[in-house]
Amino acid sequence: MVCNASLSKIVVRGGYLVNLTRNGGHFRDFDARSGVRYHWNRRIAAIRTMMVDTGSTATADPTAAVANVLTEKESTDGSSGYASGGCKSEDGRLSCGYSSFRGKRATMEDFYDVKMSKIDGQMICLFGIFDGHGGSHAAEYLKEHLFENLVKHPQFMMDTKLAISETYQRTDLDFLDAESNTFRDDGSTASTAVLVGSHLYVANVGDSRAVISKAGKAIALSEDHKPNRSDERKRIENAGGVVMWAGTWRVGGVLAMSRAFGNRLLKQFVVAEPEIQEAEIDEEMEFLVLASDGLWDVVPNEDAVSLARAEEEPDAAARKLTETAFTRGSADNITCIVVRFHHDKMEAGSPPAAAA
Repeated sequence: MVCNASLSKIVVRGGYLVNLTRNGGHFRDFDARSGVRYHWNRRIAAIRTMMVDTGSTATADPTAAVANVLTEKESTDGSSGYASGGCKSEDGRLSCGYSSFRGKRATMEDFYDVKMSKIDGQMICLFGIFDGHGGSHAAEYLKEHLFENLVKHPQFMMDTKLAISETYQRTDLDFLDAESNTFRDDGSTASTAVLVGSHLYVANVGDSRAVISKAGKAIALSEDHKPNRSDERKRIENAGGVVMWAGTWRVGGVLAMSRAFGNRLLKQFVVAEPEIQEAEIDEEMEFLVLASDGLWDVVPNEDAVSLARAEEEPDAAARKLTETAFTRGSADNITCIVVRFHHDKMEAGSPPAAAA
């Protein structure tokens, strides 16, 4: 990955700046809001989370095995909870940009993640938006564990869709176990895109959303999990739950989404089973937008695609989207990732056709 050429880069992670400079096998964290330094006892093997046992001998440098959002152009403002940046894949087939803004909320509960690696010679890219509610713990847990768990799934390369489904639900159980001795009961959405070669898997839990631009047309690759969605309402009521109006449609009069990670007290009705859509990235696929509902509440799918198309670079597109959502009156945290596909690089990297 181009932006992983050196481990002395800076990573903006949620509300944190993470310095991945090696220091005796440790990593150093700086809280961007307070300037306090933290030390993580993570030895260099810890960043091998993107490596899976394929039965072959791995020769890759473990420090290059995984990259979070390592940015070449980044800015962060601890007072406003704003961060933005971007990077490119090592093979040049895609570039991505992100922008995250606390907005009018008192606290920041959105997190995002980007990871890239090669597994069995295939380029693997993972993008995620995690929108917390009732606190930030669930969203932060997903950022730290969801993709790590996914690539460790034994069927990840052979049956990616199954691996995603099982990993989502397993990670939800792990989070609930980790929180079992606390009085917290927060939760989080997850909108993720997993690119294996040129095959795209979009998985969604909650009301964050993924939209792709195909020849300039906005196509939703996820459907929001709202309690008043007829199939979701039926599922909840069959499980013994109720959906009622309390300013908006809510599960038990409490939660305004019908699927989420966490939310222990509503877990019987609010599941973390993802809906997964698949797509093949062809030359008509221009870019993908993943965003929390802070964007989608005020920016329709078609507007998001139109705004992003007007920007040449995905980091500029991501910034434009968050700024537009804020100026249109979004009252929520606003986070988005824009992934642009470079088809000239894809064609150049394609294997030669077999001789007749």
